[in-house]
Amino acid sequence: MGQIRLLWFFFLWLVGCGSLAKGVLGLACNWGLQSTHPLPPTIVVKLLKDNGFKKVKLFEADPGALKALGRSGIEVMVGIPNDMLASLASSVRNAEAWVQQNVSNYISNYGTDIRHVAVANEPFLRTYKDMFVRTTFPALQNIQAAIIKAGLGKQVKVTIPLNADVYQTDSGLPSGGNFRPDIYDLMIKIIKFLQDNGGPLTINIYPFLSLQADPNFPKEYAFFNNTASPLVDGSIVYTNVYDANFDTLISALEKNGFGQMPVIIGEVGWPTDCDPSANVNNARRFNQALLNRIIQGQGSPKRRTPPEVYLFSLIDEDNKSVLPGNFERHWGIFNYDGSIKYPLDIGNGRPIVAAKGVKYLARQWCVLSPSASISDPNVAQSIIYACQYADCTTLGYGSSCGNLDVRNNASYAFNMYYQTTNQRKDSCSFNNLSVITTVDPSQAPCRFEIMIDIGKHELARSHGKSSAARIPSLISALMLVLAFVICGVY
Repeated sequence: MGQIRLLWFFFLWLVGCGSLAKGVLGLACNWGLQSTHPLPPTIVVKLLKDNGFKKVKLFEADPGALKALGRSGIEVMVGIPNDMLASLASSVRNAEAWVQQNVSNYISNYGTDIRHVAVANEPFLRTYKDMFVRTTFPALQNIQAAIIKAGLGKQVKVTIPLNADVYQTDSGLPSGGNFRPDIYDLMIKIIKFLQDNGGPLTINIYPFLSLQADPNFPKEYAFFNNTASPLVDGSIVYTNVYDANFDTLISALEKNGFGQMPVIIGEVGWPTDCDPSANVNNARRFNQALLNRIIQGQGSPKRRTPPEVYLFSLIDEDNKSVLPGNFERHWGIFNYDGSIKYPLDIGNGRPIVAAKGVKYLARQWCVLSPSASISDPNVAQSIIYACQYADCTTLGYGSSCGNLDVRNNASYAFNMYYQTTNQRKDSCSFNNLSVITTVDPSQAPCRFEIMIDIGKHELARSHGKSSAARIPSLISALMLVLAFVICGVY
């Protein structure tokens, strides 16, 4: 009788747990891998889980990341880079080989929960000058065919992450939204194809870029705190560009008969460095308000049901292209090593937590020698050389290290090169201008880095359980299984 009462109590608890889970929209983020000293994938997956992220988007099918995500309980969107589109568009066999190697393989052999394949990344950007216009849709079609052939059509859906510049409004109001004339027909074909195959439309929205690109853009309109001058569109009042941008897309979809099309926000966030508007205070302000919306299940004025939102980004990437701007390497809510940049509440007063188990190179830095003269022409040449091979973006105007004097500028550049080359003995020998020090030269807010020691990170060995381990009772085992299935306990 006691066991029956226990089971009945547990059943009621599970029902409550299931109801609670349905009401909570899980956190999602982008995990970029363009780093000279990346965090080990197992540490990143633990970081994701510790901070409540249930979904993650990868920009490429990285083996280490996809293996580490196996049986983690985290849903995965895996990306296909733009430079692969031509090959995938030219042959369905190429698409089948890609799906087999990068989707089927990880699902069947590692238990990786791949839910979406993101074909391309913002392929219709105006700056690409139609480079991918002819290959994106055929690649999408071939990948979809390959997914179906692999027997994964119900589990894995295709999408294309697009920049918000694929739509526009001539009236300046969200209600005037429609797709760009030069790609209008193509967009309608793509959306119809996605709808027919159960795939979502994925859009990247960047209020920061709106502010950064236009000196006359009203700053408060980039944030969510309702202090901006409102934009009135009929009966709807917009107080932030994020909602206005999203509803411009919804208007475009409605005008073309796709009013029920599911939409994912593939990227949205705020960088912390390398632009006057990119700093810790602005990033915290924007991202905390964004997280609050996600946690509260808040949608936009035209679509009250909230979309899936993938925060950009999890970790800084010191090897990412800086063509759009130096801030591109500083979008992470965590530093490159998983340490916390600024506090965030991820729900119910729960703070984000840093990565655990990170191992570093020796606690030493390469700096300009006290005896070196800044008038020595080799100083400038050495700085230029160091910054060719290391990330010196934070030395720029409006950046965290932008106020350093000449001596410290040189020291920062020397140290970044020294750390990037894994503190190699000969990498701190800039024409005899540099020395190694164990005294941290950082000057807040400028941080002189020490890189992750990749060589010390090894894959954890699996240890077999002792045969003397206690075997749980049938009732306990049943409870655990039910918890896993209904509540998603991991």
